[in-house]
Amino acid sequence: MALFSKFIAKLRGGTLASADWEELETHLIESDLGAHLTQEIIEAAKGIAKRGEGNKEAGDQIEAALLAALRAKLSQAPRQVKEPDPAGDSLTTIVVVGVNGTGKTTSVAKLMKFFNDQRSTVIVAAADTFRAAAIDQIQTWGERLGVTVVAGKAEGDPAAVAFDGAKRAIAEHAQIFIVDTAGRLHTKSGLMDELGKIRRVIEKVTPVDEVLLVVDATTGQNGIAQAKLFSESVAVTGLILTKMDGSAKGGIALAIEASMGIPVKFIGTGESAGDMQTFDPESYLRGLI
Repeated sequence: MALFSKFIAKLRGGTLASADWEELETHLIESDLGAHLTQEIIEAAKGIAKRGEGNKEAGDQIEAALLAALRAKLSQAPRQVKEPDPAGDSLTTIVVVGVNGTGKTTSVAKLMKFFNDQRSTVIVAAADTFRAAAIDQIQTWGERLGVTVVAGKAEGDPAAVAFDGAKRAIAEHAQIFIVDTAGRLHTKSGLMDELGKIRRVIEKVTPVDEVLLVVDATTGQNGIAQAKLFSESVAVTGLILTKMDGSAKGGIALAIEASMGIPVKFIGTGESAGDMQTFDPESYLRGLI
């Protein structure tokens, strides 16, 4: 993304003009940071520039100061999911939610591989019963990775599938239980209520430790609306940011963290099952610089 590279070079050279500030503001808004957060960062940057006028040492600290200003906007909530118990005596339950088209089911497959590579015993509930293709996709990945997938009939009750999966995970002393839910429009209250039902049914068997919302990195400010409404229904604990491969966007991650305090926990960078990694906030911020 490198939003600040030209800006920093000009600031160090002492040649900043009003057009430079306008250019920086445009870059920030186009990268989905949002108008309010952009203004806060601009004001902080102007303060840094003013202190650095005629002061070479201060100019050399501009990158560090900007990083500090951006870092202050990040969520302070834990970024790691609850770690599996090596003895297999406890279960980490993860419910994955999101709107249609964000890469939710693919993200579930990536989580399967991520935890499988850590030698954790993983069980998945294919609770996206509205799409037969989603069930097939998860079952195919389960066969490839040696992961048990609990599935029901297409158009069946997703809560029942989640319940059966939870019971299976407990019975088999699994360490990770992942629930794939149907993609839904966050503006449809009936569909959102169904997510609440899925969570309540699972919690009759085992606590839900994580609710991960899948957000498309190119989605723009609508990502904040998604995070707010999904959080109201199922108390989102973290984000999976998808489509970060070669994207000039991704500022929505900082915008959501700044406005809601929900941390990004994973990022998807491609289409294969191995294209997922834990979110590194320092690398992300340095990418902005």
